Amino acid sequence: MNSRKAAVAAGLLAGTGIAQAAPAAAPAPHEQVAAATITWTLERASSPTADQQSAYTQITSAMNAAVARYNKLSDLGKSITVRYDPSVPTADGNLNGTIRFGSSRSYMTERTALHEIAHTIGVGTSAGWSSLGGNGTWTGAQAAALVRQYDGSSAKLSTGGGHFWPYGLNYEMEFSSTAADRQVRIVAAMVRDGL
Repeated sequence: MNSRKAAVAAGLLAGTGIAQAAPAAAPAPHEQVAAATITWTLERASSPTADQQSAYTQITSAMNAAVARYNKLSDLGKSITVRYDPSVPTADGNLNGTIRFGSSRSYMTERTALHEIAHTIGVGTSAGWSSLGGNGTWTGAQAAALVRQYDGSSAKLSTGGGHFWPYGLNYEMEFSSTAADRQVRIVAAMVRDGL
């Protein structure tokens, strides 16, 4: 810094001979709607076996990634309880907020966690699902508009067997970061539609 700039900087810091504006007035208070948050807990055995500990590690990684994505891209709220249940063939999610992962490690992924979180929110499990998706095509305006934005004016959101597509993340091969983001946004739009 040259000597002139240093002198000006020193003067500014010392405040000598510098008129200072009054502090800006605080903005008027306004009401803000707090965004909801998805939270989750994993029920663990008090003395886990090696198999349980391995499952807990993979489930935790999958759920942390999925919940972070939902909380980043939506204002949905849900308190979810997760269990490791080897008797479950794949994984399942219930409107009551329970997700169970079976013993197959191939389902202990972010894709599965995102898909099952959608079930806890109401996809395939709520009365709104039945009324808006019961005829094979989602009829809610916001989610339908969103899939057209993604895939063109003739795109539709198909429903069946408690699932939707595209972007329902029903199979591992459907997963990509883009598809995962779109799944979260579509589920949030379904909720706004009345899911």
